[in-house]
Amino acid sequence: MPQLPQPTAAELRRDPLPLRGRTALVTGASRRGGIGHAVARRLVAYGASVYLHHHVPHDAEMPWGADRPEDVVASVRAAQADPDARVCHGPADLADAAAPAALIAAAAEALGGRLDILVANHARSGRDGTLDEIDADMLDAHWAVDTRSVILLVQAYARLRAGLAPRTPGGRVMMMTSGQDIAGGMPGEIAYGLQKGALASATRSLATSLADLAVTVNTVNPGPVDTDYLTGKEYDAIAALFPAGRWGMPDDPARLIAWLATDEAEWVTGQVVNSEGGVRH
Repeated sequence: MPQLPQPTAAELRRDPLPLRGRTALVTGASRRGGIGHAVARRLVAYGASVYLHHHVPHDAEMPWGADRPEDVVASVRAAQADPDARVCHGPADLADAAAPAALIAAAAEALGGRLDILVANHARSGRDGTLDEIDADMLDAHWAVDTRSVILLVQAYARLRAGLAPRTPGGRVMMMTSGQDIAGGMPGEIAYGLQKGALASATRSLATSLADLAVTVNTVNPGPVDTDYLTGKEYDAIAALFPAGRWGMPDDPARLIAWLATDEAEWVTGQVVNSEGGVRH
């Protein structure tokens, strides 16, 4: 039986800045309490340059409110490990069908002409309901932001990557889902759950579509994460469902997403990864 090649000692040592020289777009990074902000901080701590997308009007309408983009950027820069890396930001209303391609182009230009990592973290919150409450407008609005915009972002990203040298390393796409296929689903958020489920279902097809570009595609279900949207008895009741006795924090899924962005994860693609702390559904 032939001897399989083994990694050298040098290859086994983990680079403290495994994303040095790589570039990333993180969508939905509008506030410091969110997952997008935590992901961006992890990526820059690994050495990447990052473009933060925000849509402040959406968060301003929510109970948690909006942060100033400058404050979010300052927090991300505080975690920056490579002094030569860039942290940029810009707005986009991804309900607009033309916005995803424009955002990819803007991020690539700001980061030096190349985009390696796409983290599609944004989502439409609220304005949803049960099966009896939803209507066509709710379904269409969630579809436009939660699903259509993500697919169009991936399309524009793939076209950009196709212009690079064949099989340029470092290509990564990460999408977000919400565990709507687990246990009881999301009967109170039919529109949101439906659209997020579509992304989970599309993961393997997108991974196959981008395989020739040496781009991996994975989707993360972070489970219940404390992003400042719930307090009181309901908050405590959900915390009690976790073996650790606490909610997931934004940095919990951020660590997984940052790892998926590194070369260590180059053999992982087409997967929906549930990272939810063993929560009992």
